[in-house]
Amino acid sequence: MYVVLTPSPSGSTVTRVDPSGRVAGSPTEVGNGELEDFVRRLSVESPRWTWTDTAVAYPPLLDAGVRIERCHDLRLCRAILRNSTLTAGSEVATAPRDELDGETPSAGSASAQTLFDVLPAGTAGDPVAELQRQLAAVAACAEPNRLRLLLAAESAGALAAAEMRHAGLPWNVDRHEALLEEQLGPRVPPGVRPARLEALAGEIRRALDAPQLNPDSPQEVLAALRGAGLNVQTTRSAELRRIEHPAIPPLLDYKKRSRLLTANGWNWLDTWVVGGRFSSDFLPGGVPSGRWAARGGGALQLPKQIRSAVLADPGWKLVVADAAQLEPRVLAAMSGDTAMAGAGRAGDLYEGIVATGAVPDRNSAKYAMLGAIYGATAGEGGRLLPKLAQAFPLAIGLVETAARAGEKGEAVSTRLGRSAPAAGPGWRDAQTLAVDSGLESPEQRRARSAARERGRFARNFVVQGTAAEWALCWLAELRRRLVPLTAEDGARPELVYFLHDEVLVHAPAEQVDAVADAVRAAARAAGRLLFGEFPIDFPLDVVIVDDYGQA
Repeated sequence: MYVVLTPSPSGSTVTRVDPSGRVAGSPTEVGNGELEDFVRRLSVESPRWTWTDTAVAYPPLLDAGVRIERCHDLRLCRAILRNSTLTAGSEVATAPRDELDGETPSAGSASAQTLFDVLPAGTAGDPVAELQRQLAAVAACAEPNRLRLLLAAESAGALAAAEMRHAGLPWNVDRHEALLEEQLGPRVPPGVRPARLEALAGEIRRALDAPQLNPDSPQEVLAALRGAGLNVQTTRSAELRRIEHPAIPPLLDYKKRSRLLTANGWNWLDTWVVGGRFSSDFLPGGVPSGRWAARGGGALQLPKQIRSAVLADPGWKLVVADAAQLEPRVLAAMSGDTAMAGAGRAGDLYEGIVATGAVPDRNSAKYAMLGAIYGATAGEGGRLLPKLAQAFPLAIGLVETAARAGEKGEAVSTRLGRSAPAAGPGWRDAQTLAVDSGLESPEQRRARSAARERGRFARNFVVQGTAAEWALCWLAELRRRLVPLTAEDGARPELVYFLHDEVLVHAPAEQVDAVADAVRAAARAAGRLLFGEFPIDFPLDVVIVDDYGQA
């Protein structure tokens, strides 16, 4: 049963909707200040709470100590159904854009102060009518079960994202300060260059004979390098590493330490770590493939230099798990390539590929597989791709088919039905014009380049997007399996971090073995949900540590 919460002048209107979309009984009014108790009481029936935006609706309930088992996030599900080829032509896909298609207000912002202000009462965004449209679109499509699983997993991800923000990532300020002092020198006021950076700046100036050089200015650094007789086009580290000159080692060192200061220095620490917790807004479905994004503090780009500051509380541990070689395994499963699945059964899929004789060594296997998924046509990956195609024709055929569709501007879809939309009229017109122009022209070259780029995007989309679906199912299963795990003092393990194919659980020390078992069991269940009985393994690297840097 879906239970839809709609804002009303006096509180919220609660409407029950059955899975077919029919309203069951009369709506109920719940007054302001009563919603938390109402949700707590009704949760024993395991309804699928339905609201416009989990990021807005769920935090007040978490603050009141109310945990939701499952929900239907209308905003996230709308985004999927609008673009999916399975629901093309449905009312959801063709309806005019409205408030539900907008961005999520960040938690704590002025527009996120009430439970359901994303869709104010009286607008076109009636949550009950929207749910009915979404249910109808799924019921009428060719693969309803796949879409239902995707919508449920996406909504469960939204619950997990809100819970992770609420719990926060345990962060030791003293350890972070010590790491910064080790890397940069003692703390200095904003705008002052730390001692270690100032010393490196001096080395760079002397090596380039540029006493006034500002090493934070790429333009000045580029001019100084050229003035020293170096043929450089940019100041990117990858280009600088190919050059032998006394200025290069201190310059590369300066760039690395400067990035730490800018991204995770003292200002970051003062801004984002409160009460020993780093809290960020995680954004499920934040990129087209369905991978998450984050807003605030760079939560998805925590550098290794500071990860040891992610420190478990006394008496607690961190259970860190990541899925090994997730995307190649997903490709094997979604293509039905039993040969590739078998190559990964011993543990290391790349070594398994070597054992088939397709490539000579592990690095070659890795380059070839990355070439298949990301569209490398040159270099080692491109050279080895034909051999990989001979050994694993179904897997490589799937990404090649996706690439050809992308090059023609067609839509492509993931295992469960998330789609990258077809190219728009402007793109198609440019392709047609380039073909019709006859002689080789700049327009033709640009059109071919755009087609190849879209082909690379398409081949990666179907694999990365399906891997994101597996990860969402893993996360949803893990949420469920952690609920019954309670320490003697009542403390419960908490999901505190998620990065594409990696999770961190902060758990009482006495519960870590049970948490590790739950993590592995959730991964196995995710594989079955997506691929049924297909013989594919999704092995995990699971470690139990005191700090994230030890993982």
